[in-house]
Amino acid sequence: MRQGKYPFIVGFLAAPVLLYVVFVVSPYVQAFYISLTDWKGVSANPRFIGLENFTRLFDDEVFWAAVRHHGVLLLVMPLATLAIALFFSFLLNLGGGQRGGRMTGIWGSKVYRVIFFLPQVLAVAIVGVLFQAIYRPDGTGVLNSLLGKVGIDPVGWLIDPDIALMSIIGVMVWQAVGFYVVLFSAGMASIPTDVFEAAALDGAGRFTLFFRITLPLLWDTMQVAWVYLGIAAFDAFALVQVLSVDRGGPDNSTTVLPMEIWRTAFNFSKFGYASAMGVALFFLTITFAALTLRVTRRERIEF
Repeated sequence: MRQGKYPFIVGFLAAPVLLYVVFVVSPYVQAFYISLTDWKGVSANPRFIGLENFTRLFDDEVFWAAVRHHGVLLLVMPLATLAIALFFSFLLNLGGGQRGGRMTGIWGSKVYRVIFFLPQVLAVAIVGVLFQAIYRPDGTGVLNSLLGKVGIDPVGWLIDPDIALMSIIGVMVWQAVGFYVVLFSAGMASIPTDVFEAAALDGAGRFTLFFRITLPLLWDTMQVAWVYLGIAAFDAFALVQVLSVDRGGPDNSTTVLPMEIWRTAFNFSKFGYASAMGVALFFLTITFAALTLRVTRRERIEF
C-alpha cells in the first residue's frame, strides 16, 4: 500500500473528478461563454457580443425586480424558518424539562417529529397544487373560507401584488421547517446532556437554557442552515411557477431570477441573455454564501 499509495488514491479520485468536471464545471464554462453571445438556441455559430448582455441587465426593470424579491426572500425566509425550527426542536428535545434525572422533550415529541417532517417529503409541485386550493381567492379557498366564518372578506392571497410574494414565502417556510427541526434536533442530541442537567440544577429556566446554552452550542449548525436557506432563497422557481399568477405575476410582483431565466430562454429564445442572468445569479449566490460564512464565523466551543 505504501509503494502504490498515489496510484491507489488517483484511481479512486479519477472517476469522481471526471464526473464533476463533465457535469458541473463544464456547464458553468459553457454558460459563461453563451452569456457573451447572442445565441438564440438554434444557430451552430452564435455571434460573440462581449459584455453587451450584462450591460442590458443594468437597464432591465424585471431583472432588478427579481433581485429585490431575492433580497426579501433572503431576509424573511431564513429568519422565519430558523426561528420556528429552533423553537420546535427545543420543545421536542428539551421542552419537557428534567424527568428521571435527564432532560426530555414535550409529551408526544416523536409523533410531532414525523408530522413536522412530512412536508419535506412532498414534491414541490404537490405542495404548490395543495396551496393553490388553500390560497384560492374566492370563498372556496381554505383560508378564505375560515375568514368568511368570522365575517372577513376573501383575500386575494396570490392575486394581490402587495401580499403575493409573502404568501409564497409562507409556503416555502412551511415546507422547509420540518427539515431544520430534524437538523437542529440532531445538533441538540450531540450536546452532552450533562450541560443541560447542570444548568437545570442551578435553576436555569427554559428561556435561559434556550438563549444562553442551546443557541451558542448550535451556532455551527445554524451557520450551515443559514447558507442552505439562502441558496434556497435564490431558487424558488418551482413554487413561483406553480403558485404565481402568469408565472411571476401579478405585475412581476413575485418573479425571481430562475423564473426570468427560464422565461427568457424558452419563451423568447434569448439564450445568451438568459445565460447572462444565470451568471449574475451564480455570483450573487457565491457572494452570499461567502459573506454568510465570514460574518457568522466564530470560535468553536469544545465540549
